[in-house]
Amino acid sequence: MEYQTLLVEKKAGYTIITLNRPDKLNALNALLLLELAEAAGSVRNDDSTHALIVTGSGTKAFAAGADIAELHEQNAETGAEFARRGQQIFSNIEHIGKPVIAAVNGFALGGGCELALACHVRFCSMNAKFGQPEVNLGIIPGYGGTQRLTRLVGAAKAAELILSGNIIDAQTAASIGLVNSIHTSEELLPFAEKFAQTVAGKAPIAIRAALSAILAAGQTAADAGMETEARHFGVVCGTEDFAEGTAAFLEKRAAVFTGK
Repeated sequence: MEYQTLLVEKKAGYTIITLNRPDKLNALNALLLLELAEAAGSVRNDDSTHALIVTGSGTKAFAAGADIAELHEQNAETGAEFARRGQQIFSNIEHIGKPVIAAVNGFALGGGCELALACHVRFCSMNAKFGQPEVNLGIIPGYGGTQRLTRLVGAAKAAELILSGNIIDAQTAASIGLVNSIHTSEELLPFAEKFAQTVAGKAPIAIRAALSAILAAGQTAADAGMETEARHFGVVCGTEDFAEGTAAFLEKRAAVFTGK
């Protein structure tokens, strides 16, 4: 389908979703979030797509936060539901069952940073900027930022960023583990695509199981996480892909995975 605020490009084994409101620095308004939810749902249900890249249109911004005009209309009664809608969309992306790669090409602030945090891997350009500046508007992160940022960089560093509202550059983001690697603007998307192609060639059921176990590590107690890992390990041991992967290793050939 055609979108008003997104560009969706399907390639061999993966899909690229580009946030496309460059005149608004790709700010996350209600329509964009709705279309993002629909596009991500299509990726979830597409067996030929094994990875998703999320990026922004242009070189200035991945997403420079929520649409302030829409945000300004919220009150004590509507604010919680406003946050829950965004949280649900980002949670659905995080639990899509396929690797989600953020290619952060500029500002990732507020809701834009929270969208990047909901992705499993984050690559960025040299001019990328990250921040949760919501306190400057008299609010707090509402799309999962207080939770995901804390799990990713630790409580002390998350508190420093959220309470100050400070914006950090790409090098600082990499140093605290917020991003995986930094690239020139020209190299960023090709690098993300190469990574997507790599994971798209792996066994889909194993990738889905690995993602589920990884997410459990940050959301459950250690014993429960270990049990999740063991349960998924048992499931993948019963797949045709497991039989093919081990046989291919023993026979010194490339494995051909079918997702069964």
